[in-house]
Amino acid sequence: MNIIFQIDGGLGKSIMATAMVKVIKKRYKNSNLIVVTSYPDVFLNNPNIFEVHRTDQINGLYLKHIKDQNVKVFAAEPYKDTDFITEKPIGLLKTWCKVLGLRYNNEQPQIYLTQPEIDYFTPFYTNDKPILAIQPHGGPEGMGYEYAWTRDIPSPTVEKIIEHYKESHLIIHIKRQDQKVYENTLQALDGFRSIAILLQISDKRLFIDSFSQHMASALNLKSTVCWVTTKPEVFGYNIHDNVKSEPFTKEPDLVSAIYNPFYLSQDIHTIPYNNLNEVFNVDKIITSLNK
Repeated sequence: MNIIFQIDGGLGKSIMATAMVKVIKKRYKNSNLIVVTSYPDVFLNNPNIFEVHRTDQINGLYLKHIKDQNVKVFAAEPYKDTDFITEKPIGLLKTWCKVLGLRYNNEQPQIYLTQPEIDYFTPFYTNDKPILAIQPHGGPEGMGYEYAWTRDIPSPTVEKIIEHYKESHLIIHIKRQDQKVYENTLQALDGFRSIAILLQISDKRLFIDSFSQHMASALNLKSTVCWVTTKPEVFGYNIHDNVKSEPFTKEPDLVSAIYNPFYLSQDIHTIPYNNLNEVFNVDKIITSLNK
């Protein structure tokens, strides 16, 4: 049997989907699992995968894997499920399994790095100081916002954390080219797999709900993850130390909300705080990083 598993969405969702790949192969042990994703590098060397196709390069899929063959297609979107929309705290992976008719048994994401990759990228990050890897801002290129309050760590908070660790650690910032550059940091190399190796050799890790926290989980690396409007009960992992934002100090404006109260990229004028210093307790974040 051929099984086609289509993953829509961002890099973090594709990393999370490596757990779904385990679930599918447990249920259909002798199948050929074909993954369609915008991020094929996530699935390199994955022993559960027969083939990986980029979403924008799937011409010929029908003739090769569907026509006159025993085939099953998994393409249902968990973000449209009632449990997800109503914010039931059952976890996105469990919801994903439910919409695909699969049984979830606590499978976790996993990525597979090779020794040549590790040998090549490690020297780029080698330093006398231990490494603090940070991803305080998320979202894809061209998002339009340098700071999206619904999940990012505000710049004043980031600057206080950098000030605290700048003498003891080499601080490496995982960022888009159009995002803020912080003093006393270095920018991480481009490329998903080089960043995975950065995380492996880092001493401390501070993330938001973006691809790095999924990657750290896939590498079994405990990290500090900060949450604003998305929830660790849905998108997070037990391995991490999850730090939630402080309660809103203003009533949020939900007039334009559709299925969810907030969007991942939302303009600063809609923030339900009186100032950016109210969003997170810096001491809580530093305490978490020092655990």
